[in-house]
Amino acid sequence: MPVPAGGSDATTSSDTPSAEPTEPSSAPTQPAATTKPTTTAKAQIIIKAGNFASNPAVQGLVTSYPLYFQALVSKDDTVLKKKFPSFFYSDVSEGIFDAQRNGWIMKPPGSVVIVGAKSTPDGTVAVQTCRSQTTQYWDPKTKKWTVVTPNGSPEVIEMIKTGIGWLPYRLATSTGVKCSGVHYPA
Repeated sequence: MPVPAGGSDATTSSDTPSAEPTEPSSAPTQPAATTKPTTTAKAQIIIKAGNFASNPAVQGLVTSYPLYFQALVSKDDTVLKKKFPSFFYSDVSEGIFDAQRNGWIMKPPGSVVIVGAKSTPDGTVAVQTCRSQTTQYWDPKTKKWTVVTPNGSPEVIEMIKTGIGWLPYRLATSTGVKCSGVHYPA
């Protein structure tokens, strides 16, 4: 007979447990509520944090990025004005106004892969991202959807710790961020 690791070949037995009487609960039981199965809408953006998922600044970006992406897709900066620091709002609202003026329309779904996170001298954390090539823009001149950056576009968002957690603070230069080898989830 095989012997378990660290054990002996001797067998032991114990008495079978007996059921003890239980006290009835004072709370009345309720019938199970029936719920209709709900279908979730397809996500507009998928964010892959990878090795950086444990970084609090990255966690803040993962939480706040869907609102930022929604503002880009809808070309409405109202949510940015209400929920994000003013530096970030001013950086992003310019791009949104350009999109409105030029007739650009962003077509989701998109995906973002976080490729780095570095502390900066001014106390922020620069989170390096690559936005997927599946995010397309409508070009009214050619009347076609166009992929501006076939390998994805780099974007660096500086995150700042606030009283309510980590929030996007401002856009930073994306010099040195390479997206050519990134595998996007969507």
